Amino acid sequence: MPTSLHRLLFSLLATCCATAAFASPATDKVLQNVRLPAGFQLEVYADNVPAARSMALGAKGTLFVGTRGTNVYAISGSPGTGLKPAVRVIANKLNMPNGVAFRDGALYVAEVHRILRYDDIESSLTGVPAPKVVRDDLPTARHHGWKYIAFGPDGKLYVPIGAPCNVCNEPNFAVITRMNADGSGHEVFARGVRNSVGFTWHPTTKELWFTDNGRDYLGDDSPPCELNVAPRAGLDFGFPYCHGRDTKDPDFGKLGDCSRMTPPVRTLGAHVAPLGVKFYTGTAFPEKYRNQVLIAEHGSWNRSAKAGKSGYRLTLVRLDGDQAISYEPFATGFTRDDDVLGRPVDLLVLEDGSMLISDDAAGAIYRLTYATT
Repeated sequence: MPTSLHRLLFSLLATCCATAAFASPATDKVLQNVRLPAGFQLEVYADNVPAARSMALGAKGTLFVGTRGTNVYAISGSPGTGLKPAVRVIANKLNMPNGVAFRDGALYVAEVHRILRYDDIESSLTGVPAPKVVRDDLPTARHHGWKYIAFGPDGKLYVPIGAPCNVCNEPNFAVITRMNADGSGHEVFARGVRNSVGFTWHPTTKELWFTDNGRDYLGDDSPPCELNVAPRAGLDFGFPYCHGRDTKDPDFGKLGDCSRMTPPVRTLGAHVAPLGVKFYTGTAFPEKYRNQVLIAEHGSWNRSAKAGKSGYRLTLVRLDGDQAISYEPFATGFTRDDDVLGRPVDLLVLEDGSMLISDDAAGAIYRLTYATT
């Protein structure tokens, strides 16, 4: 294990040099172009993680990374030590294993149609045994079929089921569900959620906060994407009849009343594709960032060339109590003119207060740190 002195020396080196020691040509472009608030630095933690998406941290420090392809990765090595981490494929030939979660020594992996569990995973990274099937009766539709999963404060595994379309009214879709760790007790927690690929829980209230991707083909600047809060089970967030706060769908608006849905706590930019969302619960960043919301915006595809791209950044939602009072850029520069350099996906706060950011375009994991000058 690295000593405190080792950590301090590496921290000083990173601060002085904004190190890109493990950068590839793709991540070099991101590091050269990204813009951060004063005092923050971005470095590459691992650059050989093709299509890196959702992240989960094991009890022994192994970083597990899902993809929207066929592989799941395990990355060994403590961020902040300056040692190049080891990246290995621990599962392959899976069906878009985007979602990963860790609990009681086991890695849970969400494919489109099922949830798998790899027991005692950190003791068997070089010889991973066959997984156990937790559930295999989820819908098979691949459109919005990739899943983000996480365990809530109630000990249940939360699993969204995205709409199998741009906009449609299909039963058993556009929901966030939850189940017991063994797969039993599967139930719908929230409805009217088009496609959530990121959620977290408030550090104090323990309420579920989640992002939702707005529908396409309503114009360059409509409808907004959403940041939502579900303080209890059974709420309806409006899809497919209503988008944002009060944008009625031209085809499905007759199905519901916007005034009766649960509105977003904050509307976000149109087509920004908000994915990972986390409260900053560490203490390494300045006080004004603590318990505030950071969002990874994957970036638009459904905007005209004239309007330009939206998203491709990290954004900050500032809170006052339970009210979201502002929405502002935090890390920009994942695009340069019309060139896409990176696409942020997921966020993970580490014990030392730094934050990991996955990027499926560059195939990388970055580490965000803060140091006073």
